[in-house]
Amino acid sequence: MSDRAATFATITDLVEPFNKKGVELTEATTFAGDLEWDSLTVMDFVAAVEDEFDIVITMNMQADIETVGQLADAVEKLKTA
Repeated sequence: MSDRAATFATITDLVEPFNKKGVELTEATTFAGDLEWDSLTVMDFVAAVEDEFDIVITMNMQADIETVGQLADAVEKLKTA
């Protein structure tokens, strides 16, 4: 499994406690549209991702991340920065 695939798998595991609707997660799953998360859920989830990967996701980055795949890409960049 590549680093990117492992990152995606970890992110999907982190999404599960917040996935109240049981949405099937893909690269294209959107946080606002598909998962219907409110801002509080997003903040809790971002904190979980930051803790898991020991990174900081800035508010500017969060604004640009709409899908699970985009988040995996952003985490990969932050891990190597």
